[in-house]
Amino acid sequence: MDHPIFYCSRLFVNTLLVFLLCSLFSGEGGILCPVFPIPERIREKYHYRSLNEEELQEELDEALESYEEEKQRYDGAVDNGFEKGILLHTDTYKTEEIFVKVRKVYTAEETHALPLEKRKMSECTPEEQIVKINAREERKKEIGNNKLFEEVVQMIRETGYIDMDQPLSTDEMAAFAISLYQNNIGYHDQSQYFQNFFGDTGNMSKEEIVAHFRKNFKEETLNRLIRILLAKQVHFGESNHTNDWTNISFYLAMKEYHREDIETIEARYDMDRQKREKRQKERIKDLQKQVKTLKG
Repeated sequence: MDHPIFYCSRLFVNTLLVFLLCSLFSGEGGILCPVFPIPERIREKYHYRSLNEEELQEELDEALESYEEEKQRYDGAVDNGFEKGILLHTDTYKTEEIFVKVRKVYTAEETHALPLEKRKMSECTPEEQIVKINAREERKKEIGNNKLFEEVVQMIRETGYIDMDQPLSTDEMAAFAISLYQNNIGYHDQSQYFQNFFGDTGNMSKEEIVAHFRKNFKEETLNRLIRILLAKQVHFGESNHTNDWTNISFYLAMKEYHREDIETIEARYDMDRQKREKRQKERIKDLQKQVKTLKG
């Protein structure tokens, strides 16, 4: 059997181009013809598992779905810019038909036209290399800050911070207000109820904006955030003010401020309920008479 080098030489002599897989686009280097899955192949693939019939069928169904997807990709390879090729397995010297797409090699002019972040360091001018070096350092700082912050948060969660008896500090209330605004208030409500939430910040950095917010924080801001959440985060559908903790607590809290309006609505529903119950009693009474007649 030919050594791979001699095999490649014969391909080249026969006017076929030879490429390494790293020179090709698409997944594992090309699109191979998918193999139709059968139970025997599934058992062979998962030989380390003792598949029962149900598990075998589940794996087979999943394999069939994957086969259909791969078959569509294989059938449409030419239309998607792939070309026919031959894949040589250098460990077994066996070959397979494959669809491949050759990676484009950029000229010096094309390389220079690429965005700076996509160019290799050797393809950049000294000035551009300085920019890339500084950008990499900024990224490293960002990654370092990510890890530092996560470690600090984990440390705090493991302390007795949550069980502290002290009332919230102004900084904690400001942090809570920003957290609610960022994580719980939607864009529409931010625009409607919290325009200019952070104040006049101009071209400040995020750290400067937070410092500005803390310095000018008012408890009224936190109150408004909590109240919009109280009004928004209730439960409808099968939940109401008699069978859901969130709704019950909200309903009772609102009576302190809107008792008269709430009682007006309650009276209307109560009137409807009384009419309905009256009709129900009359209907039940008629049915009870029918029961007595049938028994008599």
